Amino acid sequence: MGEIQTSWRLVPDIATAAIITFVVCLIGERLLMWCMRVCGFYAIVEEGTCHVYVLFGRVMGVLREPGLYFLWLRWGPLAFIVNWFGKRHILDMRLDQRYVRSQPVNSEEGAPMGIGVWYEMAIDDPVAYLFKNTDPQGSLAANVRNATVRTLSNMPLAEMLETRHTMSQAVRQEVSPKSTEWGYRLGSVYIRKVHFRDTNMIKQIEEKVVNRLRQVTSAIKQDGANQVSIIASTAERQAAIEFSKAQAMRPQIVGDALQRLAGDAEVLKVLFEVLEVERLRTGQSRITLIPEGNNLLAQLLATRP
Repeated sequence: MGEIQTSWRLVPDIATAAIITFVVCLIGERLLMWCMRVCGFYAIVEEGTCHVYVLFGRVMGVLREPGLYFLWLRWGPLAFIVNWFGKRHILDMRLDQRYVRSQPVNSEEGAPMGIGVWYEMAIDDPVAYLFKNTDPQGSLAANVRNATVRTLSNMPLAEMLETRHTMSQAVRQEVSPKSTEWGYRLGSVYIRKVHFRDTNMIKQIEEKVVNRLRQVTSAIKQDGANQVSIIASTAERQAAIEFSKAQAMRPQIVGDALQRLAGDAEVLKVLFEVLEVERLRTGQSRITLIPEGNNLLAQLLATRP
């Protein structure tokens, strides 16, 4: 029983020791790794970054490939003092993009135009990027602006509005040498936008376009009306011709029918009687019917004024 009680008493001590050991290992491991990095024992280069180490005004080394590096294997004892007496520069080597808006350019005709330039850039030489220019990004943007104005000025307005690919190539060829000297690698350059800068000119162009559209619309309407009139007049003329032909053929048709009826005298007599009755029915004259055999009544009616 005494041994069991002793073992139960040791359980809290063991748990406390385990918790303390876990906390010490968790914090101590991170603290130890941090001290080793500060002391220059090793360095970790992440993807898309570059480390440049400078000691006493001299570049000790450049780490460009991602991975784990043991600095003491590269530089010996100097690796342990580079972070204390020198400096480590961490550069972003990924591709960057910039857009320069509305650069003032005059065309050959004197029209004030605005050019929007989009370009890509990335660090190619870390040492030149750090020490050959204090502001390489601003210098590159200024170089792109100057190259755009210098290369694209006095171009014909039609070419400026249509040949963007050629303009982009011209600007890139002008900028590339300077960007290489400053440690930058210039990527694609594209003329993204070409527009007019003068508000009055824009309004005049809009008015001309609206007037032209109105003229074209009215011309289309007039042409449609003319086509309809031509079609209607042609149809009326053809209808008049056909009606004239029908009117000319009617006496012939009636004459042929009467000639065929003339072969039978009885039928011809009945036909003429029917026609006479129909004419009397449709006429405006008054008709008096007298019974058969009343000659006296007929004589009286004839003598009445």
